[in-house]
Amino acid sequence: MKRKKKQQVFALVSLFVILVLLCFLSILFGAVLLSPADTWNSLTCGYNNVCSTSSNIFVDTLIWQVRMPRIVLAGLVGLLLALSGVIMQGVLRNPLADPYILGVSAGGGVGAVLAQMLGLNFVFYGMSAIPLFAFLGALIAVMIVYGLAVVSGRTTTETLLLSGVAVSAFCSGLISLMVIRGGDLQSIYFWLLGSLSGASWNQVITLLPYAIIGLGITYYYSKDLNALLLGEEIAHSLGVEVEKVRFFLLIVASFMAAAAVSVAGMVGFIGLMIPHFVRLIVGPHHRWLVPLAALSGMLLMILADIPARSILAPMELPLGVVMAFIGAPFFLYLLRRRSNY
Repeated sequence: MKRKKKQQVFALVSLFVILVLLCFLSILFGAVLLSPADTWNSLTCGYNNVCSTSSNIFVDTLIWQVRMPRIVLAGLVGLLLALSGVIMQGVLRNPLADPYILGVSAGGGVGAVLAQMLGLNFVFYGMSAIPLFAFLGALIAVMIVYGLAVVSGRTTTETLLLSGVAVSAFCSGLISLMVIRGGDLQSIYFWLLGSLSGASWNQVITLLPYAIIGLGITYYYSKDLNALLLGEEIAHSLGVEVEKVRFFLLIVASFMAAAAVSVAGMVGFIGLMIPHFVRLIVGPHHRWLVPLAALSGMLLMILADIPARSILAPMELPLGVVMAFIGAPFFLYLLRRRSNY
């Protein structure tokens, strides 16, 4: 037991150190390649600090106003999607579940395309019209899914999954119809594929409460998630109010995924991959799974964003494309692995 705890602590510390190093590495890459010396000088002096020379003002601006908010935002998005995946897989007891399985992604897409078609241009608490409508669309889709899945005051994993598939298909049809009717929607299509090109400190501030509260709630319900993995009857015998806990945690997971979708678009596979990766390291106990999944989600999203803004510079590669190259083989591996049992 002590040996396993040491492994868990070592994994937590190691992931944190790797995350810090990756953040520094991520600052260097982009359309403009920065030197480690200039980057370190800017980070240690601070934005427009007295120790910076006039020749480094461009570097300071690029780091503090462009790349730093993008890196922090990528980390928050990864954390939210990873924790949402942990909850989905724990509550639904399905290792192939991810944050978008209840229609979060498709609902967010409908909201974003609708805002674009209506030509809405306003800002509400740091969120412009497209992210705000994406957030609302994602939540509405989830509420519809849950409403369809409730039978006699109860829900089952099968009805939730099937309702999610049906609502996602319907929303995808709506998106296609609106794109056809709306004409040239190149910008929104790029957003639907996933992008952090518009990252700003305002978006970071907007997303931060979701990340902090979501992490706290998920960790607090670690014991309940452990009980739910054993089955509904055993969870009941352990004192867990299954329906109330399931509904609440699904809403929390949906809020986190919707918040991520609202700023980054449709970035898949993180909620699917990260929980599996972490279980291989520390096992299924959610007390360790939650914090390690949060760090791993941050790490993977920041890592994926480096080639997204570097390979085709000055153009950007959609994050959804990068994650598809990583996530699709992993998904096939999971299917193959499950078929062998």
